[in-house]
Amino acid sequence: MTAATLGEGFVDIAAVKDLAPGTATYVDVDGVDIALVNVDGTIYAINDICSHAEVSLSEGEVEGCLIECWLHGSRFDVRTGEPTGPPAVEPVDTYAIKIDGEGEEARVLIDINQEATNG
Repeated sequence: MTAATLGEGFVDIAAVKDLAPGTATYVDVDGVDIALVNVDGTIYAINDICSHAEVSLSEGEVEGCLIECWLHGSRFDVRTGEPTGPPAVEPVDTYAIKIDGEGEEARVLIDINQEATNG
């Protein structure tokens, strides 16, 4: 997926309806790898690259608010980016998002220059 610029720093990156609960989806925003994670209908955006092994987190499993790196099993809280145990010790970045619209028309907007305030 690619992003469309909207102004105010936020860009349109995905339709909410395309992000199934309990899954992570990869998007590229201006060269930054992002994992969009749907936790029971709430969308979170984190850096897609594991801070331990530099592989894609969006290819890992989502369980509740945690996403697991498929390579060595590092788990990160998608609300904060913090690792929940080894081998990762460094957090991944989280990004501010907004939902624009409702129902079938709802879109996910992201600002990669603004840290998320959830968690």
